[in-house]
Amino acid sequence: AIDTGRVMGEPIDGLPRVDRAITAALLAAYSALKLGDRVALFGFDSQPRISSGAVSGARAFPLLQRLAGELDYSSMETNYTLALATLTGQLTRRSLIVIFTEFTDPTGAELMIRAAVNLLSGHLVLFVILADDELEGLAAAEPLEIDDVSRAVIAASMLRERRIVQARLRHAGIHVLEARYDEVGAALVRQYLD
Repeated sequence: AIDTGRVMGEPIDGLPRVDRAITAALLAAYSALKLGDRVALFGFDSQPRISSGAVSGARAFPLLQRLAGELDYSSMETNYTLALATLTGQLTRRSLIVIFTEFTDPTGAELMIRAAVNLLSGHLVLFVILADDELEGLAAAEPLEIDDVSRAVIAASMLRERRIVQARLRHAGIHVLEARYDEVGAALVRQYLD
């Protein structure tokens, strides 16, 4: 499940987060198909946008690629409640649900956590988030000017909120994978195999 909402349009090293997520998702999907598992692609922002339904076999991969290519950047806020309820309604058996997303505000994160916890009764849930090196760099940078102090404080606060949300997800029984954009695909495949 790929969040294409406003926050996922922000760039990481020159490419939007959603593009990084799609690349990792397709790598994991290909691996799962090759291992004989069924895979579905689901894209959402303020509402569900794309749903492939479950497919199997390596020959189904081009369909997933085509649908992933139709995922578009959105300026809308993500509606986790609607998206995850819709996704749950489409699943007919216990599944591993991999959700690519990003959270920046406590209110949105709270709604995301509530919606994700509802999935746990019948599914295994894994959130995939991309590590933000730029934010880490701002928080750790030595301040040279007064503006640098402000940036460092805000960045540290955002990182703290992010870690709190991750801890709450883990405490609820949800798996969380945070990796750099250039390592997330391989890390996801390893996590999937585990």
